[in-house]
Amino acid sequence: MSIYSYELKIGKIAIVENDGKITNLYFENDKIPQDIKVQETPILKEAARQLKSYLMGDLKEFSLSLEPEGTPFMKDVWLKLCEIPYGETVSYKSIATKIGNPKASRAIGLANNRNPIPIFIPCHRVIGADGSLIGYRGGIELKKTLLDMESAK
Repeated sequence: MSIYSYELKIGKIAIVENDGKITNLYFENDKIPQDIKVQETPILKEAARQLKSYLMGDLKEFSLSLEPEGTPFMKDVWLKLCEIPYGETVSYKSIATKIGNPKASRAIGLANNRNPIPIFIPCHRVIGADGSLIGYRGGIELKKTLLDMESAK
């Protein structure tokens, strides 16, 4: 397991990989584990390259192997999040319906909040049923920035 930090136009982020798969992304204000080897690996370098390209508006879809850790329900939600097209948003209720449990909006919100690989797994594209920007680990301002950037392209 390796971690490496990058300075991007959205601030400092750290990316973690294990056996060639991205497992975590940490924003500047997140608590970063101290027991991971600090080392830039080829997969981390590629993840940072793709992230920079995405933030410039040049990349619409990531091509990385992701391996988030979570419950089977969370993993199912995260797979659905990856299906949300660039520049589009969906409601928590819509995701709940897609996984076959229309009353699970609150559980979808919890899974969204626990997404260990934000941006790569685009939880920022999930909004309230009324169109409001609800919660984001990186902060509402970053969520707004990402959505505005995507809708401009």
